[in-house]
Amino acid sequence: MAEQKIFVGPRIRRIRNGLGLTQTAMAEGLGISPSYLNLIERNQRPLTVQLILRLASVYHVEPEELQAEKGGIAAALKEVFADPLLAAELPGPEETAALADAAPNAAAALVKLHRAYREGQERLTDLSEMLAREGRATLLSSARLPIDEVRELLENRPNFFPALEGEAEAFLKRLDAGDDLAGALKRWLAAEHHIAVRVLPVAAMPNWRRRYDRHSQRLFVSERLSPFEQLREIAMEAALIRMRVVIEAEVEALKLASDEARRIARFEMARYAAHALMMPYAAFLAAAQRARYDVDVLRSRFNVSFEQAANRLTMLARPGAAGVPFFMLEVDNAGHKFRKGGADGFPRKRFGGGCPKLPVHAAFSQPQQILVEAVEMPDGGRFLTVARTLEGPRGAFQERPRRTALLIGCDFAFRSEVVYGEALPASTPATAVGPACRLCERSGCLARAEPPITRPLGLDEMVTGLSAFDFQ
Repeated sequence: MAEQKIFVGPRIRRIRNGLGLTQTAMAEGLGISPSYLNLIERNQRPLTVQLILRLASVYHVEPEELQAEKGGIAAALKEVFADPLLAAELPGPEETAALADAAPNAAAALVKLHRAYREGQERLTDLSEMLAREGRATLLSSARLPIDEVRELLENRPNFFPALEGEAEAFLKRLDAGDDLAGALKRWLAAEHHIAVRVLPVAAMPNWRRRYDRHSQRLFVSERLSPFEQLREIAMEAALIRMRVVIEAEVEALKLASDEARRIARFEMARYAAHALMMPYAAFLAAAQRARYDVDVLRSRFNVSFEQAANRLTMLARPGAAGVPFFMLEVDNAGHKFRKGGADGFPRKRFGGGCPKLPVHAAFSQPQQILVEAVEMPDGGRFLTVARTLEGPRGAFQERPRRTALLIGCDFAFRSEVVYGEALPASTPATAVGPACRLCERSGCLARAEPPITRPLGLDEMVTGLSAFDFQ
Protein backbone atom coordinates (compact mmCIF):
# COMPACT_ATOMS: atom_id res chain seq x y z
CA MET A 1 0.00 0.00 0.00
CA ALA A 2 1.35 3.41 -0.94
CA GLU A 3 2.44 5.62 1.96
CA GLN A 4 0.09 8.54 2.56
CA LYS A 5 1.76 11.89 1.95
CA ILE A 6 1.52 14.43 4.76
CA PHE A 7 1.22 18.09 3.78
CA VAL A 8 1.16 20.24 6.93
CA GLY A 9 3.19 23.27 5.84
CA PRO A 10 1.20 25.95 7.71
CA ARG A 11 1.46 23.89 10.89
CA ILE A 12 5.25 23.60 10.55
CA ARG A 13 5.41 27.38 10.04
CA ARG A 14 3.37 27.96 13.24
CA ILE A 15 5.63 25.62 15.20
CA ARG A 16 8.74 27.41 13.89
CA ASN A 17 7.35 30.85 14.68
CA GLY A 18 6.31 29.63 18.13
CA LEU A 19 9.91 28.59 18.78
CA GLY A 20 11.19 31.95 17.49
CA LEU A 21 13.34 30.33 14.78
CA THR A 22 14.19 31.48 11.29
CA GLN A 23 13.88 29.06 8.39
CA THR A 24 17.66 28.83 8.23
CA ALA A 25 17.96 27.95 11.94
CA MET A 26 15.24 25.28 11.84
CA ALA A 27 16.56 23.81 8.59
CA GLU A 28 20.02 23.49 10.16
CA GLY A 29 18.55 21.67 13.18
CA LEU A 30 16.63 19.28 10.91
CA GLY A 31 19.58 18.66 8.61
CA ILE A 32 17.89 19.99 5.48
CA SER A 33 18.35 23.08 3.32
CA PRO A 34 16.41 26.28 4.00
CA SER A 35 14.95 26.11 0.48
CA TYR A 36 13.59 22.60 1.14
CA LEU A 37 12.00 23.76 4.42
CA ASN A 38 10.48 26.66 2.51
CA LEU A 39 8.89 24.21 0.05
CA ILE A 40 7.51 22.15 2.97
CA GLU A 41 5.96 25.22 4.59
CA ARG A 42 4.32 26.14 1.28
CA ASN A 43 2.87 22.57 0.96
CA GLN A 44 4.95 21.91 -2.15
CA ARG A 45 6.77 19.03 -0.47
CA PRO A 46 5.35 16.44 1.95
CA LEU A 47 6.68 15.85 5.45
CA THR A 48 8.65 12.57 5.59
CA VAL A 49 8.75 10.11 8.48
CA GLN A 50 12.40 10.96 9.05
CA LEU A 51 11.59 14.66 9.44
CA ILE A 52 8.73 13.88 11.84
CA LEU A 53 11.15 11.88 14.01
CA ARG A 54 13.73 14.66 13.76
CA LEU A 55 11.15 17.29 14.83
CA ALA A 56 10.27 15.13 17.83
CA SER A 57 13.90 14.61 18.93
CA VAL A 58 15.30 18.11 18.25
CA TYR A 59 12.32 20.39 18.96
CA HIS A 60 10.18 18.06 21.12
CA VAL A 61 7.24 18.30 18.73
CA GLU A 62 4.71 15.53 19.38
CA PRO A 63 3.60 13.70 16.22
CA GLU A 64 -0.03 14.33 17.24
CA GLU A 65 0.57 18.05 16.69
CA LEU A 66 1.18 17.32 13.02
CA GLN A 67 -1.99 15.30 12.44
CA ALA A 68 -4.92 16.89 10.65
CA GLU A 69 -7.83 17.79 12.86
CA LYS A 70 -10.74 15.34 12.79
CA GLY A 71 -13.74 17.30 11.56
CA GLY A 72 -13.52 20.22 13.97
CA ILE A 73 -12.97 23.61 12.37
CA ALA A 74 -13.21 22.29 8.80
CA ALA A 75 -16.67 20.80 9.45
CA ALA A 76 -17.80 24.02 11.14
CA LEU A 77 -16.55 26.06 8.17
CA LYS A 78 -18.54 23.84 5.82
CA GLU A 79 -21.65 24.72 7.81
CA VAL A 80 -20.78 28.43 7.62
CA PHE A 81 -20.44 28.40 3.84
CA ALA A 82 -23.72 26.48 3.49
CA ASP A 83 -25.54 29.60 4.70
CA PRO A 84 -27.69 31.16 1.91
CA LEU A 85 -25.88 34.46 2.51
CA LEU A 86 -22.58 32.83 1.47
CA ALA A 87 -23.89 30.29 -1.03
CA ALA A 88 -22.26 32.07 -3.97
CA GLU A 89 -18.91 32.10 -2.15
CA LEU A 90 -18.89 28.39 -1.30
CA PRO A 91 -15.33 27.07 -1.59
CA GLY A 92 -14.50 23.49 -2.45
CA PRO A 93 -13.61 21.01 0.30
CA GLU A 94 -9.89 21.49 -0.40
CA GLU A 95 -10.15 25.26 0.08
CA THR A 96 -12.15 24.85 3.29
CA ALA A 97 -9.60 22.39 4.67
CA ALA A 98 -6.74 24.69 3.64
CA LEU A 99 -8.35 27.62 5.44
CA ALA A 100 -8.84 25.57 8.59
CA ASP A 101 -5.26 24.33 8.47
CA ALA A 102 -3.51 27.54 7.46
CA ALA A 103 -5.34 29.91 9.80
CA PRO A 104 -7.17 27.91 12.50
CA ASN A 105 -7.61 30.87 14.82
CA ALA A 106 -9.08 33.04 12.08
CA ALA A 107 -11.30 30.11 10.97
CA ALA A 108 -12.55 29.62 14.55
CA ALA A 109 -13.30 33.34 14.77
CA LEU A 110 -15.26 33.16 11.50
CA VAL A 111 -17.30 30.23 12.86
CA LYS A 112 -17.96 32.11 16.09
CA LEU A 113 -19.04 35.21 14.17
CA HIS A 114 -21.39 33.18 11.96
CA ARG A 115 -23.01 31.52 14.97
CA ALA A 116 -23.60 34.92 16.55
CA TYR A 117 -25.12 36.10 13.25
CA ARG A 118 -27.47 33.09 13.11
CA GLU A 119 -28.47 33.59 16.71
CA GLY A 120 -29.26 37.23 15.95
CA GLN A 121 -31.32 36.22 12.91
CA GLU A 122 -33.30 33.69 14.95
CA ARG A 123 -34.04 36.30 17.59
CA LEU A 124 -35.16 38.77 14.92
CA THR A 125 -37.45 36.13 13.43
CA ASP A 126 -38.94 35.37 16.84
CA LEU A 127 -39.40 39.06 17.54
CA SER A 128 -41.05 39.54 14.14
CA GLU A 129 -43.51 36.70 14.86
CA MET A 130 -44.28 38.13 18.30
CA LEU A 131 -45.00 41.58 16.85
CA ALA A 132 -47.07 40.07 14.03
CA ARG A 133 -49.31 38.35 16.59
CA GLU A 134 -49.90 41.75 18.12
CA GLY A 135 -50.93 43.15 14.74
CA ARG A 136 -47.75 45.12 14.13
CA ALA A 137 -46.16 44.34 10.78
CA THR A 138 -42.38 44.42 10.52
CA LEU A 139 -39.82 44.33 7.76
CA LEU A 140 -37.51 42.01 9.69
CA SER A 141 -36.36 39.04 7.66
CA SER A 142 -33.58 36.52 7.60
CA ALA A 143 -31.59 34.90 4.81
CA ARG A 144 -33.81 32.21 3.30
CA LEU A 145 -33.32 29.25 1.05
CA PRO A 146 -35.75 28.87 -1.88
CA ILE A 147 -37.58 26.09 -0.04
CA ASP A 148 -38.05 28.40 2.96
CA GLU A 149 -39.62 31.01 0.68
CA VAL A 150 -42.06 28.47 -0.77
CA ARG A 151 -42.97 27.01 2.59
CA GLU A 152 -43.62 30.42 4.12
CA LEU A 153 -45.95 31.40 1.28
CA LEU A 154 -47.90 28.12 1.37
CA GLU A 155 -48.15 28.09 5.18
CA ASN A 156 -49.63 31.58 5.31
CA ARG A 157 -52.42 30.97 2.79
CA PRO A 158 -55.32 28.48 2.69
CA ASN A 159 -54.32 25.06 1.45
CA PHE A 160 -56.95 25.22 -1.28
CA PHE A 161 -56.44 25.83 -5.01
CA PRO A 162 -59.82 25.97 -6.81
CA ALA A 163 -58.32 25.92 -10.32
CA LEU A 164 -56.43 22.69 -9.55
CA GLU A 165 -59.57 21.16 -8.05
CA GLY A 166 -61.57 22.02 -11.18
CA GLU A 167 -58.93 20.59 -13.52
CA ALA A 168 -58.69 17.42 -11.42
CA GLU A 169 -62.45 16.90 -11.63
CA ALA A 170 -62.42 17.37 -15.40
CA PHE A 171 -59.48 14.98 -15.75
CA LEU A 172 -61.25 12.32 -13.64
CA LYS A 173 -64.34 12.50 -15.88
CA ARG A 174 -62.16 11.87 -18.90
CA LEU A 175 -60.35 8.99 -17.21
CA ASP A 176 -63.56 7.25 -16.09
CA ALA A 177 -61.36 5.43 -13.60
CA GLY A 178 -63.97 3.72 -11.43
CA ASP A 179 -62.16 1.92 -8.62
CA ASP A 180 -58.86 1.60 -10.49
CA LEU A 181 -57.26 5.03 -10.70
CA ALA A 182 -53.75 3.59 -11.09
CA GLY A 183 -54.80 1.49 -14.07
CA ALA A 184 -56.68 4.40 -15.64
CA LEU A 185 -53.70 6.73 -15.30
CA LYS A 186 -51.35 4.14 -16.82
CA ARG A 187 -53.70 3.60 -19.75
CA TRP A 188 -54.04 7.35 -20.31
CA LEU A 189 -50.27 7.88 -20.21
CA ALA A 190 -49.77 5.05 -22.72
CA ALA A 191 -52.60 6.03 -25.07
CA GLU A 192 -52.15 9.82 -25.05
CA HIS A 193 -48.40 10.19 -24.59
CA HIS A 194 -46.93 6.73 -25.29
CA ILE A 195 -45.46 6.62 -21.78
CA ALA A 196 -45.08 3.23 -20.11
CA VAL A 197 -44.94 2.95 -16.31
CA ARG A 198 -42.44 0.57 -14.74
CA VAL A 199 -41.70 -0.19 -11.08
CA LEU A 200 -37.96 -0.69 -10.65
CA PRO A 201 -36.00 -2.35 -7.82
CA VAL A 202 -33.95 -0.39 -5.30
CA ALA A 203 -30.67 -1.30 -7.01
CA ALA A 204 -31.84 0.32 -10.25
CA MET A 205 -33.20 3.46 -8.52
CA PRO A 206 -31.12 3.93 -5.38
CA ASN A 207 -31.73 7.69 -5.09
CA TRP A 208 -35.09 8.40 -6.74
CA ARG A 209 -38.76 7.98 -6.03
CA ARG A 210 -39.81 8.69 -9.61
CA ARG A 211 -37.90 9.35 -12.82
CA TYR A 212 -39.22 10.07 -16.30
CA ASP A 213 -36.92 9.03 -19.16
CA ARG A 214 -37.86 11.23 -22.13
CA HIS A 215 -35.79 9.19 -24.58
CA SER A 216 -37.40 5.81 -23.90
CA GLN A 217 -40.80 7.33 -22.97
CA ARG A 218 -40.89 5.42 -19.70
CA LEU A 219 -41.87 6.52 -16.22
CA PHE A 220 -39.92 4.67 -13.54
CA VAL A 221 -41.24 4.39 -9.97
CA SER A 222 -39.23 2.96 -7.09
CA GLU A 223 -40.32 -0.25 -5.41
CA ARG A 224 -39.28 1.36 -2.10
CA LEU A 225 -42.62 3.16 -2.10
CA SER A 226 -45.86 1.73 -0.79
CA PRO A 227 -48.67 1.19 -3.35
CA PHE A 228 -50.29 4.43 -2.11
CA GLU A 229 -47.07 6.40 -2.66
CA GLN A 230 -46.52 4.78 -6.06
CA LEU A 231 -50.01 5.90 -7.10
CA ARG A 232 -49.28 9.45 -5.95
CA GLU A 233 -46.08 9.57 -8.00
CA ILE A 234 -47.91 8.36 -11.12
CA ALA A 235 -50.71 10.87 -10.49
CA MET A 236 -48.17 13.68 -10.05
CA GLU A 237 -46.54 12.89 -13.41
CA ALA A 238 -49.92 12.75 -15.11
CA ALA A 239 -50.92 16.06 -13.50
CA LEU A 240 -47.69 17.73 -14.65
CA ILE A 241 -48.59 16.73 -18.22
CA ARG A 242 -52.37 17.18 -18.31
CA MET A 243 -52.63 20.20 -15.94
CA ARG A 244 -49.39 21.95 -16.91
CA VAL A 245 -50.99 25.30 -17.81
CA VAL A 246 -53.00 25.57 -14.59
CA ILE A 247 -50.04 24.47 -12.45
CA GLU A 248 -47.80 27.07 -14.08
CA ALA A 249 -50.44 29.76 -13.49
CA GLU A 250 -50.61 28.85 -9.78
CA VAL A 251 -46.82 28.92 -9.50
CA GLU A 252 -46.62 32.33 -11.19
CA ALA A 253 -49.32 33.67 -8.87
CA LEU A 254 -47.03 32.99 -5.90
CA LYS A 255 -44.53 35.56 -7.28
CA LEU A 256 -41.44 33.64 -6.19
CA ALA A 257 -37.96 35.13 -6.41
CA SER A 258 -35.97 32.36 -8.12
CA ASP A 259 -36.21 29.50 -10.59
CA GLU A 260 -35.33 27.06 -7.82
CA ALA A 261 -38.25 28.30 -5.70
CA ARG A 262 -40.57 27.97 -8.70
CA ARG A 263 -39.38 24.41 -9.27
CA ILE A 264 -40.17 23.51 -5.65
CA ALA A 265 -43.58 25.19 -5.89
CA ARG A 266 -44.32 23.27 -9.09
CA PHE A 267 -43.65 20.03 -7.21
CA GLU A 268 -46.03 21.13 -4.42
CA MET A 269 -48.76 22.00 -6.93
CA ALA A 270 -48.36 18.60 -8.60
CA ARG A 271 -48.59 16.92 -5.20
CA TYR A 272 -51.79 18.84 -4.46
CA ALA A 273 -53.23 17.86 -7.84
CA ALA A 274 -52.39 14.20 -7.21
CA HIS A 275 -54.33 14.27 -3.94
CA ALA A 276 -57.27 15.88 -5.75
CA LEU A 277 -57.23 13.03 -8.27
CA MET A 278 -56.94 10.31 -5.63
CA MET A 279 -59.60 11.84 -3.34
CA PRO A 280 -62.13 13.85 -5.40
CA TYR A 281 -63.34 16.89 -3.46
CA ALA A 282 -67.11 16.31 -3.32
CA ALA A 283 -66.87 12.58 -2.60
CA PHE A 284 -64.15 13.05 -0.01
CA LEU A 285 -65.99 15.87 1.81
CA ALA A 286 -69.21 13.84 1.95
CA ALA A 287 -67.37 10.77 3.24
CA ALA A 288 -65.43 12.86 5.79
CA GLN A 289 -68.62 14.37 7.18
CA ARG A 290 -70.34 10.99 7.41
CA ALA A 291 -67.30 9.44 9.12
CA ARG A 292 -66.87 12.50 11.35
CA TYR A 293 -63.37 13.00 9.95
CA ASP A 294 -62.06 9.59 11.01
CA VAL A 295 -58.79 9.37 9.06
CA ASP A 296 -58.61 5.57 9.24
CA VAL A 297 -62.10 5.22 7.75
CA LEU A 298 -61.21 7.65 4.96
CA ARG A 299 -57.91 5.96 4.13
CA SER A 300 -59.70 2.63 3.71
CA ARG A 301 -62.56 4.08 1.68
CA PHE A 302 -60.29 5.87 -0.80
CA ASN A 303 -57.45 3.33 -0.69
CA VAL A 304 -54.84 5.89 0.37
CA SER A 305 -52.34 6.23 3.21
CA PHE A 306 -52.99 7.85 6.59
CA GLU A 307 -50.76 10.77 5.62
CA GLN A 308 -52.57 11.30 2.31
CA ALA A 309 -56.04 11.25 3.89
CA ALA A 310 -54.96 13.55 6.74
CA ASN A 311 -53.33 15.94 4.25
CA ARG A 312 -56.51 16.05 2.17
CA LEU A 313 -58.52 17.06 5.27
CA THR A 314 -56.59 20.35 5.30
CA MET A 315 -57.78 21.14 1.75
CA LEU A 316 -61.54 21.23 2.41
CA ALA A 317 -62.00 24.98 2.06
CA ARG A 318 -64.26 25.38 -0.99
CA PRO A 319 -66.65 28.33 -0.48
CA GLY A 320 -70.13 26.97 0.25
CA ALA A 321 -68.80 23.42 0.64
CA ALA A 322 -66.14 23.56 3.34
CA GLY A 323 -65.30 21.04 6.02
CA VAL A 324 -63.83 21.45 9.49
CA PRO A 325 -60.79 23.73 9.01
CA PHE A 326 -57.99 21.35 9.92
CA PHE A 327 -54.31 22.27 9.91
CA MET A 328 -51.31 19.95 9.86
CA LEU A 329 -47.71 19.79 11.00
CA GLU A 330 -45.15 17.09 10.11
CA VAL A 331 -41.84 16.70 11.96
CA ASP A 332 -39.02 14.18 12.17
CA ASN A 333 -37.64 12.73 15.40
CA ALA A 334 -35.02 15.50 15.58
CA GLY A 335 -37.78 18.11 15.70
CA HIS A 336 -37.28 19.49 12.17
CA LYS A 337 -40.54 20.86 10.77
CA PHE A 338 -40.81 20.35 7.05
CA ARG A 339 -44.50 20.40 6.22
CA LYS A 340 -47.15 22.78 7.55
CA GLY A 341 -50.43 24.00 6.15
CA GLY A 342 -54.13 24.31 6.75
CA ALA A 343 -57.57 25.04 5.34
CA ASP A 344 -57.22 28.59 6.69
CA GLY A 345 -53.43 28.61 6.52
CA PHE A 346 -51.26 27.25 9.31
CA PRO A 347 -52.28 29.08 12.54
CA ARG A 348 -48.77 30.19 13.42
CA LYS A 349 -49.96 33.26 15.34
CA ARG A 350 -52.45 31.36 17.51
CA PHE A 351 -50.89 27.89 17.66
CA GLY A 352 -47.20 28.28 16.87
CA GLY A 353 -46.34 24.61 16.50
CA GLY A 354 -42.92 24.86 18.15
CA CYS A 355 -43.76 23.58 21.64
CA PRO A 356 -41.92 20.39 22.71
CA LYS A 357 -44.99 19.32 24.73
CA LEU A 358 -47.16 18.83 21.63
CA PRO A 359 -48.26 15.18 21.16
CA VAL A 360 -46.57 15.04 17.75
CA HIS A 361 -43.25 14.60 19.59
CA ALA A 362 -44.62 11.99 22.01
CA ALA A 363 -45.89 9.96 19.03
CA PHE A 364 -42.37 8.63 18.33
CA SER A 365 -42.46 6.66 21.60
CA GLN A 366 -45.73 4.98 20.52
CA PRO A 367 -45.35 4.19 16.80
CA GLN A 368 -48.55 3.70 14.78
CA GLN A 369 -50.73 4.73 17.74
CA ILE A 370 -53.13 7.67 17.44
CA LEU A 371 -52.69 10.21 20.23
CA VAL A 372 -55.61 12.57 20.84
CA GLU A 373 -55.07 15.55 23.09
CA ALA A 374 -56.53 18.95 23.91
CA VAL A 375 -53.93 21.70 24.20
CA GLU A 376 -54.31 25.20 25.56
CA MET A 377 -52.27 28.24 24.57
CA PRO A 378 -51.18 30.95 27.02
CA ASP A 379 -53.99 33.25 25.78
CA GLY A 380 -56.63 30.60 26.56
CA GLY A 381 -57.08 29.37 22.99
CA ARG A 382 -57.77 25.62 22.84
CA PHE A 383 -57.14 23.12 20.04
CA LEU A 384 -58.01 19.50 19.41
CA THR A 385 -54.89 17.67 18.16
CA VAL A 386 -54.39 14.21 16.67
CA ALA A 387 -50.87 12.81 16.22
CA ARG A 388 -49.48 9.63 14.69
CA THR A 389 -46.17 8.39 13.30
CA LEU A 390 -45.70 7.82 9.56
CA GLU A 391 -43.43 5.25 7.94
CA GLY A 392 -41.33 6.52 5.04
CA PRO A 393 -40.04 4.65 1.98
CA ARG A 394 -38.93 1.11 2.68
CA GLY A 395 -35.20 0.65 2.97
CA ALA A 396 -32.97 -2.37 2.63
CA PHE A 397 -31.88 -4.43 5.64
CA GLN A 398 -28.84 -2.24 6.30
CA GLU A 399 -30.79 1.05 6.07
CA ARG A 400 -32.47 2.78 8.98
CA PRO A 401 -36.13 3.37 8.08
CA ARG A 402 -37.36 6.93 7.82
CA ARG A 403 -40.04 7.83 10.36
CA THR A 404 -41.85 11.12 10.82
CA ALA A 405 -44.84 12.17 12.90
CA LEU A 406 -47.93 14.01 11.70
CA LEU A 407 -50.18 16.28 13.74
CA ILE A 408 -53.56 17.46 12.51
CA GLY A 409 -55.57 19.88 14.58
CA CYS A 410 -58.56 22.17 14.66
CA ASP A 411 -60.11 24.67 16.99
CA PHE A 412 -61.60 22.95 20.05
CA ALA A 413 -64.98 24.45 19.17
CA PHE A 414 -65.30 21.76 16.43
CA ARG A 415 -64.86 18.92 18.93
CA SER A 416 -68.45 17.67 18.58
CA GLU A 417 -68.08 17.33 14.78
CA VAL A 418 -64.92 15.22 14.94
CA VAL A 419 -64.83 11.58 16.03
CA TYR A 420 -61.64 12.17 18.00
CA GLY A 421 -63.51 14.61 20.23
CA GLU A 422 -65.23 11.61 21.86
CA ALA A 423 -61.94 10.87 23.62
CA LEU A 424 -61.99 14.34 25.17
CA PRO A 425 -64.99 15.09 27.38
CA ALA A 426 -65.59 18.77 28.02
CA SER A 427 -64.18 18.36 31.52
CA THR A 428 -60.86 16.95 30.26
CA PRO A 429 -57.99 19.23 31.30
CA ALA A 430 -55.98 20.60 28.38
CA THR A 431 -52.20 20.34 28.17
CA ALA A 432 -50.66 23.77 28.69
CA VAL A 433 -48.45 24.52 25.67
CA GLY A 434 -46.96 27.59 24.03
CA PRO A 435 -46.13 28.78 20.51
CA ALA A 436 -42.36 28.13 20.98
CA CYS A 437 -39.96 28.37 23.91
CA ARG A 438 -38.57 31.74 22.80
CA LEU A 439 -42.07 33.20 22.60
CA CYS A 440 -43.61 31.48 25.64
CA GLU A 441 -43.71 33.07 29.09
CA ARG A 442 -45.06 30.06 31.01
CA SER A 443 -42.97 29.75 34.18
CA GLY A 444 -41.89 26.48 35.74
CA CYS A 445 -42.11 24.54 32.45
CA LEU A 446 -40.25 21.23 32.63
CA ALA A 447 -39.96 21.10 28.83
CA ARG A 448 -38.45 24.56 28.33
CA ALA A 449 -35.48 24.36 25.96
CA GLU A 450 -34.70 28.07 25.42
CA PRO A 451 -35.24 31.30 27.34
CA PRO A 452 -38.00 33.69 26.22
CA ILE A 453 -36.83 36.74 24.31
CA THR A 454 -39.42 38.87 26.09
CA ARG A 455 -38.19 38.44 29.68
CA PRO A 456 -34.79 38.81 31.42
CA LEU A 457 -33.24 35.66 32.88
CA GLY A 458 -33.53 35.25 36.65
CA LEU A 459 -29.89 34.56 37.46
CA ASP A 460 -30.10 33.99 41.23
CA GLU A 461 -27.33 31.79 42.65
CA MET A 462 -29.39 31.23 45.82
CA VAL A 463 -32.36 29.67 43.96
CA THR A 464 -32.49 26.75 41.54
CA GLY A 465 -35.63 26.53 39.45
CA LEU A 466 -37.13 23.74 37.37
CA SER A 467 -35.44 25.02 34.21
CA ALA A 468 -31.97 26.26 33.37
CA PHE A 469 -33.73 29.21 31.74
CA ASP A 470 -35.66 30.62 34.70
CA PHE A 471 -36.71 34.18 34.07
CA GLN A 472 -38.01 37.12 36.04
